[in-house]
This record gives sequence, structure tokens and C-alpha cells, in this order.
Amino acid sequence: MSNPRYPEEFKIQAVNQVTEKKLPVADVAARLGVSTHSLYAWIKRYSKPQAERQQDDDQHADQGSQYSSSDWRSFLKANNLVASMSRRGNCHDNAVAESFFQLLKRERIKRKIYTSRQDARSDVFDYIEMFYNPKRRHGFNNQLSPVEFEKRYAMSLQGV
Repeated sequence: MSNPRYPEEFKIQAVNQVTEKKLPVADVAARLGVSTHSLYAWIKRYSKPQAERQQDDDQHADQGSQYSSSDWRSFLKANNLVASMSRRGNCHDNAVAESFFQLLKRERIKRKIYTSRQDARSDVFDYIEMFYNPKRRHGFNNQLSPVEFEKRYAMSLQGV
């Protein structure tokens, strides 16, 4: 079974029904006889450029059912957010961030109770800027801190 080909004008009109008339994606897709997956792809391709959006935010999520629900998608759309999900079973898409947050939780946040959001933000900032980047040694960086690694790398480029 081959995938049907739709004219570009058809795709643009479908996108306009969602983006301008604010009709639900599922309803437009069902009425036009296309998959919601195709319609989302068309929306991504034919919507206004990212720079013209009021807000340019991504919401990255796992494959949990709550993140694929129509209510969640409606919330994202209402707040000018773009959903981003890894492929099912691919834990490597975000390995660097996962590793960092695991360390942050284990080395700093675990067993702490913050009295306010600002206290938590200050503590995380302190961890990153006063410890993780300038002092914490990383195996990948030959046991150098990120700051020291970058400093040495910059010097090697200058031939010093």
C-alpha cells in the first residue's frame, strides 16, 4: 500500500484550519481522511516560521501517555509550545542531560528541602557555576573540570 500524495495547497489549507480557525487536529485529520501524524508534519512545515511565533519554547517529554493525549497537545498549542518526544525506547537521545541531572540530584539536591523556589534556583546555580563547571572532574575530560578542559583546549589552538 503506497502513501497518498497530497497537493501542497491541500496541505496548506489543512494547516490553516488548525492554526487559524483553531480546529482540533484530530477533527481536521478525520474530516480530510489523513493521519494526525501527517497533519502534524504539515503544520510543522507550513506554519509561520519559528521566529514569528510569540514564544519559542520546546517541551521535551518521554513517551508517557499523558504527553500524547489530546488535552496535553491542546495545552501546548494554547501556550505556543512545541512538543518534542524521543523515539520509543531510545534512551540515548538525551544522554548528556540525563547524566547531568542524575549527578545534580545525587550530589546536591537529594535529601534537601528548599524553603522557596528561589532557594532551589540559587542552590542549583551555585552547584553549576561554583562546583560542576569549575571544580568537578570529568572522566571524559581526562579528569579535568570543564573550565580547565576548555582553557587547555583554547591554549592548544593558540599553540601556547
